[in-house]
Amino acid sequence: MVDKAKISINTVLLGLLFHYLESESEMPVLDREESFYPASLLDAPHAPAQGPSRTDDADDEPRWWVLHTRSRQEKAVARDLRLAKVSHCLPLTPQSKLQRSRKKTAFVPIFGNYVFLYGTQDDRLTALKTNRVAHALEVPDQIQLERDLLQLKRLIHLEVPLTIESKLQVGQRVRVKSGSLAGLEGTILERVRPSRLVVAVNYLQQGVSLQIDDFMLEAI
Repeated sequence: MVDKAKISINTVLLGLLFHYLESESEMPVLDREESFYPASLLDAPHAPAQGPSRTDDADDEPRWWVLHTRSRQEKAVARDLRLAKVSHCLPLTPQSKLQRSRKKTAFVPIFGNYVFLYGTQDDRLTALKTNRVAHALEVPDQIQLERDLLQLKRLIHLEVPLTIESKLQVGQRVRVKSGSLAGLEGTILERVRPSRLVVAVNYLQQGVSLQIDDFMLEAI
């Protein structure tokens, strides 16, 4: 005899699955904070001196510093520097996460715990006085850092997708790490959009496929 209770439960579970896939909603993207202050920063080369060849009385000479911030203080440091009118850059990239079953996109630092400051020794001290910075490191190769930041600025302005984590690949085994399908495992079949994947999973002993955002997955 067919177990009617089991069929009923399976039907409910499948209904929840399809309801989740059909009703998945997306929250608006939060306003982007500026990655570079002022906006003209890096528009023209500063031609700063190299650290080792700099003279001891060059405290008033602007140069690049790498600020190692305290945990999750990068944006707060950038806001403090902006209020103090100190040139700096905090490269940001959009990243999505699930919040109350809705997808929200926020702009997060590409380099966690780091802000790049361009200024004098006094500007460095201004950053340290925020009590949000653990260390302020002088950059030995100033020109190379400026070149690297300039390339990054161009990519950000072109809205080239930048990822902090390694990109999930077709054929890779993954696990859903958030949402109502958390714990479900499967294999990536294809990428249909820059942030959207088709994943084959075994659900209720049946082979099915579903589309899911890559930020909800982790490699296994």
